[in-house]
Amino acid sequence: MKRKPRLLASFTALYVLWSMLPVAIAVLFSFNSGRSRSTWQGFSLRWYWGDPFSSVWHDDSLLRALRNSLVLAALTILVATPLGVGLALGLTRWRGKPARVANGILLLPLVTPELVVGTALFLVVTNSYSFLDLGRPAQLVGHVTFSLSYVVIVVRGRLLSIGPDLEEAARDLGASPFQAVRMVIVPLLTPAIFASAVLVFATSIDDFVASSLLSSGAGSETVPVKIYGSVRGGATPALNALATIMLSASMLALVVVFAIMRVMRRRQGDTNAGENSLKELASW
Repeated sequence: MKRKPRLLASFTALYVLWSMLPVAIAVLFSFNSGRSRSTWQGFSLRWYWGDPFSSVWHDDSLLRALRNSLVLAALTILVATPLGVGLALGLTRWRGKPARVANGILLLPLVTPELVVGTALFLVVTNSYSFLDLGRPAQLVGHVTFSLSYVVIVVRGRLLSIGPDLEEAARDLGASPFQAVRMVIVPLLTPAIFASAVLVFATSIDDFVASSLLSSGAGSETVPVKIYGSVRGGATPALNALATIMLSASMLALVVVFAIMRVMRRRQGDTNAGENSLKELASW
């Protein structure tokens, strides 16, 4: 009889607790009734909307940072996800040395320090791309640049697991290349597309270096930039409340995508999705 790996399980549990403890403390003090961020003074929603001057709801600078982060993350998803899916499809079918070079270039943002990528983007925007102003346009370009690799890796891994058989069968049934991709490949890629979109959202909403270097000032500050600039001064638990809202948004996105993927898997499995698409093509 095999023994349970209790030591490994205990070590894993301790690591998770150690990692989550600072987050839990930050969330706890966002509900503190006083201004202290280290001494508990009672439960209150003051820093969310109760305080008429310093709460997240009434502080224009905090609301602006929250809005900038959410809008920037949403735009990054809308741009990076379809581009990444298209690149994954192209790179999966592209063969030869140029394809290997393209794959290597695509992986560079993952292995390059973010400070180097952010500085390079800043220099390019300020010196070469005169039509691209610092602020949200430049931040969007920066976020798409380093988020694209995540989409390609996730979607391409799914493509390689699917294989070319279903697409070839669709072509044999008379489908055009576009119809085969739209009616067979895309339904099978839906879980990977959702997963990559959530990964892009989490990466964009948490980014500090590129958002800070490509910012044009207070008008384009994101939540990480705002927290960094305020935490060293006379910060209040309103910053904790702002961070808690961002954490809740990320967790909500994960829960929504998990629920959608679960419903899709219940309605039709991976193989059933491909088979149903082929049957629909055959009926045409």
